[in-house]
Amino acid sequence: MKVSRVGVIVHGGRPEAVEGARTVGAWCAEHALGCTDIDVWSNDGERTARQEAAAAGDPDLIVTLGGDGTFLRGAMVAHAVDALVLGVDLGRVGFLTEVPMTALREALDAVREGRIDIEQRMFLTMRTSCLLEMPSDIEAFMRYGQSPLLRPPRARADCEVGGEWGIPLDVAALNDVVLEKLARDRQVSAGVYIAGQLLASYSADALLVATPTGSTAYSFAAGGPILSPRSEALVFTPVAPHMPFNRSVVAAPDEPVGLRLLERSSPAAVTIDGLVRGVLKPGDWIGVYASPRKLRAVRLGMTDFYRRLRRRMNLTDAPAALADGATAPLWSVTTPPPGDLAHLSLPQPSPPPA
Repeated sequence: MKVSRVGVIVHGGRPEAVEGARTVGAWCAEHALGCTDIDVWSNDGERTARQEAAAAGDPDLIVTLGGDGTFLRGAMVAHAVDALVLGVDLGRVGFLTEVPMTALREALDAVREGRIDIEQRMFLTMRTSCLLEMPSDIEAFMRYGQSPLLRPPRARADCEVGGEWGIPLDVAALNDVVLEKLARDRQVSAGVYIAGQLLASYSADALLVATPTGSTAYSFAAGGPILSPRSEALVFTPVAPHMPFNRSVVAAPDEPVGLRLLERSSPAAVTIDGLVRGVLKPGDWIGVYASPRKLRAVRLGMTDFYRRLRRRMNLTDAPAALADGATAPLWSVTTPPPGDLAHLSLPQPSPPPA
C-alpha cells in the first residue's frame, strides 16, 4: 500500500479539525511524504474535482477531517483520481467517517503499513438531455430551500455523446441525485423509468435516486429502506408524492433510473449530494446510473455499520421483547465459524486475554 502524497480536506469551522490537519502534516513530514491542503470550498465550484486533485499533486490518500459532509467533498476528489479516502469523525452522525481523532496517527500508520481493509462503495453518475444551467433568478426560486449552490457540472470529454442518449456529465454522487421542486407551492411532475421502462408518472415534492451509502440520508428521511453500504443497487424514492403508490423501488446496479419532467411540471432543481447543480425545464430529462469507478474507503477492520446504525438512529427495543431479558449474541464471538459459515461477514473471534 504505497502512499507518496496525502491530500487533506478540513472543516475549517471546527478547531479540532484544524488541529487534526496539523497532526497529518507532521506525520507526513516524519515519513517524507507530500502533504497538501485541498480547499474545496474556496473556489465556489469553479474548479472540477479533477482540477482540485491536480492542484494537490494527485494524492494517493485523501484524509477528511469533519463530518459526513466533509467526507462527501473528499469522495468527489478521490473519485477523480481513484485515491483512497480516510474519514476522521468529527460530525454528529458519522455514517461515512471511520476513525476518531484520538486514533488519527494510528490510522495513518496502518495505511502506510498496509494493515487496512478497503471498502468499495458505489458512486452514481448521470446523463442529461441538455447541459444543466443555473437561471439568473435562482436565488428567488430557492427562497424556501436550504441547499447551497455550486457551478453546474461540465460534460465529460471521455464519453460518447449521442443525441438521444444525452450528454454525459462529470458527476460523482456518493449519496444521491435528487430532482426537487423550486417553490413551496409547486410540484415536480415527472415520468420515472427504470431500465428504460416506464414505472409511473409522479407528482411529488422531490424524486430521488440513492446509492446504498445514501440510503441512510435523504432517502431514509423520506421513508426509503436502509441498505448495507457494501451492497450494489439504486434506490428510487418519491418524496411526498400525490398518488397512492408511495413506496421505494430498489433497482439492480445495471438498471439506470430516468426522470423526465412532464409538460406542465414546474422547473426542478437537480441536487447532487445535497448541492444544487442546475435546473431542468419541462421536457428535460436525467438518467442516473452506477459509475464504473467506486469509492475506495479505508477501513481499519470489519465495518460496524449495524452497530453504528443502532447507535446513531437511537434504535430502542420493543418493551415486550425486553420482558424476555437481555438479548444474547446470535453466534459465538469466541470461536471461529464452521466451514459452511466461513465465507460470511461475521465478527472475528476475540483473542484470549494475555
